[in-house]
Amino acid sequence: MRTVIVTGASRGLGLAIAAKLAAEGYRIVGMSRTNSETYRDLMARRGHDVEFQPFDLADVECIAEAAREAIRRSGPIYGLVNNAGVEVSGVLATMAEADIERVLAVNLLAPITLTRTIMGSMLAKGEGRIVNISSIAASTGFHGLSVYAAAKAGLEGFTRSLSREAGKRNITVNCVAPGYMETEMTAGLPAGALESARRRAPLGLPRPEQVAAAVSYLMTPEACTVTGTVLTVDGGGSA
Repeated sequence: MRTVIVTGASRGLGLAIAAKLAAEGYRIVGMSRTNSETYRDLMARRGHDVEFQPFDLADVECIAEAAREAIRRSGPIYGLVNNAGVEVSGVLATMAEADIERVLAVNLLAPITLTRTIMGSMLAKGEGRIVNISSIAASTGFHGLSVYAAAKAGLEGFTRSLSREAGKRNITVNCVAPGYMETEMTAGLPAGALESARRRAPLGLPRPEQVAAAVSYLMTPEACTVTGTVLTVDGGGSA
């Protein structure tokens, strides 16, 4: 059974990804600051095939050790889904320095650092799948999201270049870029922002389960020649 690490797995999109991959036969190691009742339910249903490792991705200096612990406990890692993220809305001129640093750390530096360690397990095995969760904000301007957009744009650039390094060892590296979804994160958006996104999406806003299906595809053998890409799932809102 192939093992996949999913960060930010306790709720929202991360939970949907963990549930989807578990249902398709992968062994899941979920990483989040805290567990949730819904993730515990998933663990109860799937038994030893779904685990939880508490970790705060904002603690960048400890990421490598957390990754090595996951490898020690679970063996070789086949897949990594860098899903954990934090969004702090606000005009740049008034954003606190601490908020800027946290957004960049969790959304960009943490995925890079975690990938560096986990990729060693993939290189040793000669196969792997890395999926970074980006956002349409990386390529479409949104008021109040300049720092978040910068982090996600950096993640997409990281993905493209890393795919060149990893491809020769049968490791694919891709992004999935969701549009707005009705999750806990988007619940904190400014008034009217979510409704505006709904109007722009001719197919309607995607559900987390639909975005998880895109991640699932990129994990499959059929996606072995798909790398360095950004797969957008936003109901057509950014077309």
